[in-house]
Amino acid sequence: MVDRQSEGGWLRTSVGGATSTSITVRGRNLADDVMGKLSFSEAAFLLASGRVPSDEEALLFDAVLTSLADHGLTPTALAARFTYTGAPESLQGAIAAGLLGAGSVFLGPVEDTARFLHDIITHLPDGGVDDASLVAAAGGAVKQQLDAGKRVPGLGHPIHTESDPRTPRMYQLAAENDLLGPHLRLLEQVAVAFGSATGKTLPVNGAGVAGAALLDLGFPPALTRGFALLARTAGLIGHLAEEAESPIGTRLWKEIDARAGRADTD
Repeated sequence: MVDRQSEGGWLRTSVGGATSTSITVRGRNLADDVMGKLSFSEAAFLLASGRVPSDEEALLFDAVLTSLADHGLTPTALAARFTYTGAPESLQGAIAAGLLGAGSVFLGPVEDTARFLHDIITHLPDGGVDDASLVAAAGGAVKQQLDAGKRVPGLGHPIHTESDPRTPRMYQLAAENDLLGPHLRLLEQVAVAFGSATGKTLPVNGAGVAGAALLDLGFPPALTRGFALLARTAGLIGHLAEEAESPIGTRLWKEIDARAGRADTD
C-alpha cells in the first residue's frame, strides 16, 4: 500500500479537502463552520487569503464585488447572450464566453490599476506612505506614463465622463471602516497629478478604485482580475436568466446583419 504522506508529501493543498463524511475549507469544517456562518463573499475571501475577514474588511470586499457585477449590455454581456442564442443548452459556455472578453478595456483595468499602484508603492523610498510621499510618487508616475505615450491606469470612463458613481461610494465605505489604505490614497493623488500635468480632469473609474481597494485589503495584484471575473459571473447569470425568458440575441443578430454593409465580391 502506498504511503501517501511519504510518497506524495509534495502534493499538498491548504485550500480544502474532502473525506467520506466531511468537507474542509481552509482548515474549517464547511458544513459546521462556514455554511450559514459566512456569506459567499466572506467565504471567497477566506478561500483566497486563508483567513476570515473582519467585519469591516468583509463589507468593503463585498462592495468591491458588487460594484463589478454588472454594467449593462457591455461586450462581455453580449458575448454571453449571443453564445446562449446559439447554444442554449450550454449555460457554462455562455458564461465562459462573457468572461473570456475580460481584457484591457473591460474588467482587466482592475488588475492593470492594481499593478500600477503596487509598483509605485513598492518603489517608495523607505516604504513611506505619508501624504507627501504619495503626492510626489503619483506625480512622477503620471509623468512617466504620459512621456511614454501611455494611458494612466484607473482614470477615465467612456460613459461616466464626469464622475463614476462607484468611486465616491467606495472611498466613503473605506474611510468609514478605517480601510482607506495607501493604494486608495495614492490613486486619488494620481488623478490630481494627471489633472495638473494635462489640464484635463479624468475621474477615477470603478475598475481602478476596485483594484486599489483589493490591494488595501491585502490581496496581490495577480488575484484582482480573478475577483473581477467572480463578480461579473453573477451579472452574466442575470443576463442569461433574462435571455432565457425575454431573448434579444436573435433580434440583435438580425438587426446587425441587416445593417451590415456588404463587401463587393468577384
